[in-house]
Amino acid sequence: MELPANRMTPTIFCETAEAKFKGLANVTIKAHDLAWAEDKKMGSFISVSRGSDEPLRFLELHYHGAANKDEQPLAFVGKGITFDSGGISLKPGAAMKEMRADMGGAATTLASAWAIAKLHIPVNLVLCIPLTENMPSGKATKPGDIVVASNGVTIEVDNTDAEGRLALADALYYATSQFKPHTVVDVATLTGAMMIALGNQFTGVFTNSDSLWAELDAAGAAERDRVWRMPLDEGYMKQISGTGMDLCNTGGRLGGACTAAIFLKRFVDGLIVDGSDNENQDGLIRWAHLDIAGTMDLASGDGGYNLAGMTGRPVRTLVEFARRSVKA
Repeated sequence: MELPANRMTPTIFCETAEAKFKGLANVTIKAHDLAWAEDKKMGSFISVSRGSDEPLRFLELHYHGAANKDEQPLAFVGKGITFDSGGISLKPGAAMKEMRADMGGAATTLASAWAIAKLHIPVNLVLCIPLTENMPSGKATKPGDIVVASNGVTIEVDNTDAEGRLALADALYYATSQFKPHTVVDVATLTGAMMIALGNQFTGVFTNSDSLWAELDAAGAAERDRVWRMPLDEGYMKQISGTGMDLCNTGGRLGGACTAAIFLKRFVDGLIVDGSDNENQDGLIRWAHLDIAGTMDLASGDGGYNLAGMTGRPVRTLVEFARRSVKA
């Protein structure tokens, strides 16, 4: 997350991942290109990449650590915007260089997967990371453009700086529809609204599962990498569904982190009913969205694990969560 964007492009990110995981048992990595994304009809993700000269990549990693290699996996999805200028909806210049870390979700989920593999935690894990820059150019997606995600959902791009959810949409659908995990956790530096809500003390968690929230909360508390549950309510949908398309990628300033989360919910295939974890929902997916915009960095150290700069949160929470998920 600390590396400058010219030293951590989508291509370099994938090369770095392949080097880090080289020689680790039970791991396979694939770095997919634009042609593959087009074949998968990932119009939402592809739209973010159009303004950049750096080619997009979609990193797919599998770790088969469980005794039964066919056991239903856990899935992580990480937002991988290696530099976010805001696109045509250009960000202010002040502190824009910090947007080199807009791939924080990608970095932390990859680091978590690496730790899980190094520790030989006996789980099966799938990791999906959409990687691109978000840049302005004559080819860039424009405010008001319409894109179609891989699950057929139509999206009006009201603001090109709300690009993370566009990339995550196709990645979430791919991970859940293709691999049928029992649980999927996505991690993203997604919204400024989350920074306002929780500052840099807590990572915001939106989830459709009470049991998943309890497990993430316990893992975060054990590792002093704290999380806080936020509302995932269909009431927020009305803010992003009034354009004539299925969804709009922004819903105004009110509840910005909540409207982003409810947007992502539309792309998780096979969700359990919100707040329920009963026997009648076997085979359905528990999902949590972790917004790490506030916990991405610290202006000064906290006197403990965290130094000034990019924090690497929530790696400790994710690794501990995976460790505790192993069935006795």
